[in-house]
Amino acid sequence: MSGHWIAASKTLGRVVPADLPYPHICRATVAAEDTLSGQPLTVTRQWERDRYCAACAHEKHRKANPSTPDTRRPEPMHSNENLREVALATAARGWHVFPLRPDDKRPAFPDHAQQACTGTDPRCRNGHTGWEARATVDPDRIRRGWASTPYGVGIACGPSGLVVVDLDTPKDGQTAPAEWSDPLCRNGSDVFGLLCARHDADGAPEAWQTYTVTTGRGGTHLYYRHPAAGPDLRNTAGERGNGLGWLVDTRAHGGYVVAAGSTVAGRPYTIARDAEVADLPGWLAERLAPAPLPPQRPVLVDLGSGRAGAYLDAAIGRQLDHLRRAAQGERNHALYVSSVALGQLAAGGALHVDQAAALLEEAALSIGLTRFETLRTIRSGLVAGAKRPRTVAA
Repeated sequence: MSGHWIAASKTLGRVVPADLPYPHICRATVAAEDTLSGQPLTVTRQWERDRYCAACAHEKHRKANPSTPDTRRPEPMHSNENLREVALATAARGWHVFPLRPDDKRPAFPDHAQQACTGTDPRCRNGHTGWEARATVDPDRIRRGWASTPYGVGIACGPSGLVVVDLDTPKDGQTAPAEWSDPLCRNGSDVFGLLCARHDADGAPEAWQTYTVTTGRGGTHLYYRHPAAGPDLRNTAGERGNGLGWLVDTRAHGGYVVAAGSTVAGRPYTIARDAEVADLPGWLAERLAPAPLPPQRPVLVDLGSGRAGAYLDAAIGRQLDHLRRAAQGERNHALYVSSVALGQLAAGGALHVDQAAALLEEAALSIGLTRFETLRTIRSGLVAGAKRPRTVAA
């Protein structure tokens, strides 16, 4: 027996297995030590008084709503052992994995946003560390991470060298925009098929010959290798920016997908085609490439003279070099760390905060970070650094 209904077992004086429906405890007496008032009470039917029986209340609800499914006991999720094996098998492909909340697609760690980071999380002692920087292929770390909790498995696309095309299905009531109002465009797969046909009269069949996963809602994930040359590709959503089209998203640097073998809301992600991951087709890489950055104006900083100026120059150079050398998948974290360091100097009066932000932005954009994530990360880092001012001796 895996468990029992604790409250009902104490009230009835016998063990009630949890794999059975919650029992009626009408007319039963709850002991004084188990009530908030410290007084014994008698459980009555739901329609008689407010001290009602949960089983009676549920029965009454089902009679009034006969089409309502019984959601009290959802389908069991994968066992922890199975999900650990999923994580290990996924990492064995060279894909960096991290825990998702059980039966959910949200990251389990960190449990706080970057702007709310207090440094108390052991992984955040040297600056906020997000899910992408925590992703790993280390089997020992994976075994420890999935030792006791049935976490789902997320794949960090950037560190894994992946570009995943996400072909979604429309939600209830969702209709196609004018450009995709063709009756043949019923979902993301149809839209992607039309894109392939526009590129190649044969429908670019090679675009479909790759490792493929069916999502919990019936969509499709097509996995591709990130191009070895060219700019880092980022996430896209629908038709916005350099996106591909209605119900077609992409995940690359800064994005993740749910691994096959995990579940979300009780729905499994499964392998539809267990093939080698294909190279991202050239026409797709060209379409997804970010727009070139506008020319950057050099940032001029008055460093002063003497020892203080030399120290400040070295400190700024050290942080910018640290940012420019950051590996793929760690760049946003490196930007945050450098922002904290320059934020400390700005708070101590050695550097104007606007100059610090401009220096960091210029370096971040030069290594391929998007302007949106750059500005957000810099702002968070400068605010965190301002809480611990650092002065420069004259």
